[in-house]
Amino acid sequence: MDMLVTNGVVVTMNKEMEIIENGAVYIKDDSIVQIGPKNTFSDIIAEETIDARGGIIMPGLINTHTHASMTLFRGLADDMPLMDWLNDHIFPAESKLTEDMVYKGAMLACAEMILSGTTCFCDMYLFEDKVAEAAFDSGMRAVTGEVLYDFPSPCYGDLTNGFNYVSNMMEKWKNNSRITIAVEPHSTYLCAPELLKKAAAAARKNKNPIVIHLAETEEETALIKEKYGTTPVKFLADLGILGPDLIACHCIHITEEDIQLLKKFDVKIAHCPESNMKLGSGIAPVPELIKRGICVSLGTDGCASNNDLDLFLEMDTTAKLHKIFTMNPEAINAETALKMATINGAVTLGLNKITGSLEVGKKADIIVIDTSKPHMVPMYNPYSHLVYSANGSDVSATIIDGNLVMKDRKILKMNLWKIMDDVKEISKIIKKADHSF
Repeated sequence: MDMLVTNGVVVTMNKEMEIIENGAVYIKDDSIVQIGPKNTFSDIIAEETIDARGGIIMPGLINTHTHASMTLFRGLADDMPLMDWLNDHIFPAESKLTEDMVYKGAMLACAEMILSGTTCFCDMYLFEDKVAEAAFDSGMRAVTGEVLYDFPSPCYGDLTNGFNYVSNMMEKWKNNSRITIAVEPHSTYLCAPELLKKAAAAARKNKNPIVIHLAETEEETALIKEKYGTTPVKFLADLGILGPDLIACHCIHITEEDIQLLKKFDVKIAHCPESNMKLGSGIAPVPELIKRGICVSLGTDGCASNNDLDLFLEMDTTAKLHKIFTMNPEAINAETALKMATINGAVTLGLNKITGSLEVGKKADIIVIDTSKPHMVPMYNPYSHLVYSANGSDVSATIIDGNLVMKDRKILKMNLWKIMDDVKEISKIIKKADHSF
């Protein structure tokens, strides 16, 4: 089918950062075929027309690091350090998970992301094939991969089975236009050198991305220093893991040498400020990373450490956090924050040829922002409005791969009430398993 999204300010996020004040975007099948002033589309009668009503038409947001099914643990264990949070609450709760639970938790995450303008996400979790299924069923674009660690997993048991699980995912989804499979060793502190090298080799053999938590806490850096005599970043460099296909999540506790290595190997970074703040993990040196030409994108992390998947809030936090941390109001401006949530996210995931900006030939991953609300009036600068004024509830329509998946705040491809009821039932099981209640 074809679709016309019209009567809005088109924020393209292309290389020229072009903005069309009264513009429109014409979609045929899954792709963008025309962008321009509204009056140049007068002869087009599309099967579906979305009237932006003077709002903003822009690329969908891209969440480059999350654990979608951790919607199941939203609010389970708040206000504690990462290691206590993981070992005392999250790992025990995850040991009770099933494929069905993970699927339902991921469906809730997809609903939340669609409603708040995220059209693509990168996920790391257990039973990850079910997350891929949830992303596909909901209409989302996703990069997904089973988390690998040294100890047995609730999903695959022994690590050997873990690599088989990932291999089967690659085979299952290899021809799917919306699902990409990544190889995802958890971290330097939960993965031995041989695991890390095997994971990187498996990814590079098939040209898949590699995703890892890196230098997230002081405890991690101290542990790697004690065990291997170096930093987590240098440890991965010595193993031959760093490269342009590596998505390094967090990168908080890094040295000058680490930054040089990240730049040298063109590593992509997923910055998750709200999760880092909530867990007290620290503040990544994002302005310096950007200054060095390193690609930095935005992630929410999971709902157990955030507790939402709203990238609009993440953009706002990113810009303000680095202003106060550096005592410089120009440290991260609104335009930079928006790039991090759109085109930089696409570059991070290796999807920038198909998404991340509104350009002819790219896939139609588009959202519409309602600006007819008190907190959105008046509007002098669309970038500033999107970062400092807007939130996820201002998204009025979401289009992914040319499919309209949300219109007028109503999700079209999912039974939202059933999804929420399913997760409420699962929460009763989780509550029984956590002895803190």
